[in-house]
Amino acid sequence: MMPRKISIVTESWPSLIPFRIANHVSYDFPCVICEIAQGDIVGRGEALGVYYRDETPESMAVQLEEISHRLSAGADRQQLLALLAPGGARCAADSALWDLEAQLNDRSAWETAGVDCTPVETVFTIGLEPTAREMAAKVSAASDLSLFKVKLDHEIPLERIAAIVEARPDARLVVDINQGWNFEELQLYAPALHDLGVKMIEQPLPRGEDAELEGYESPVPLCADESCLHLGDLDVAAKRYQMINIKLDKTGGLTHGLVLALAAKEKNLGIMVGCMGGTSLSMAPSHVLAQLSDFVDIDGPLLIKEDRPGGLVYDQGMVSLPAAPFWGMNS
Repeated sequence: MMPRKISIVTESWPSLIPFRIANHVSYDFPCVICEIAQGDIVGRGEALGVYYRDETPESMAVQLEEISHRLSAGADRQQLLALLAPGGARCAADSALWDLEAQLNDRSAWETAGVDCTPVETVFTIGLEPTAREMAAKVSAASDLSLFKVKLDHEIPLERIAAIVEARPDARLVVDINQGWNFEELQLYAPALHDLGVKMIEQPLPRGEDAELEGYESPVPLCADESCLHLGDLDVAAKRYQMINIKLDKTGGLTHGLVLALAAKEKNLGIMVGCMGGTSLSMAPSHVLAQLSDFVDIDGPLLIKEDRPGGLVYDQGMVSLPAAPFWGMNS
């Protein structure tokens, strides 16, 4: 095998507008980029990390530098699982290895994963705004889209959804609480959200404070996000939720993400593939996992001022691969 060269850099991609959720505001989307070059072929991976686990591009870069000699010596995706814990650094390296492998073997990541490569419909995320009217206006403005993920907290959640439904009765909605409610609020709001047509409630309670969900029969399916970071969380999450949101920054990349998805399906759990934001370089590996998912949230490029050149194609909510090779595509 030819010696590999490893490059690790950090970048930041400005958001279109401040992006607000229940416990966080983003003005840009900083990330780490891992490149693994073997001869003239370069595999690339991007990760934003998990902000609520205190990951930053700088901390992920340090982790990648610490194992760069192993990557240079030829470590593969399976060996990487033992080199780094689940998280953003492993995600960036894993994605780069998938991309490198696709080019070296002339076999796309989708083929290697054993999944189709068809366009998928992504949700479009509506961040928190001060008033229900402002959030409804954002949904109305996205007239070419029909599937939305609406961020909520404990402030007027029903009023926000009712305003959106009134403005866009054709819209399909899921909501994301980002750990912002307690169990009493969930019990209060879930029946009304069901009546408003909401299809799923994501992470209503904080991680570690959701034991009360065991035995609770929610009128709207509940999806674990922060409560299911990787395979080690699945058994407990399966007792409390009907779906899990798989984000590759959480799992440490597509390799473990696929294992988690198959294990979730064995437990009859629904799957959502999500993201921490970012460019098409972050979304492309998730597009592989999207082929196995019930809901898809890979709208990161729609939330930033500009995407990487030659990235995924977004058209009326559908996400497809570009004509020219990008990530994970054979030449």
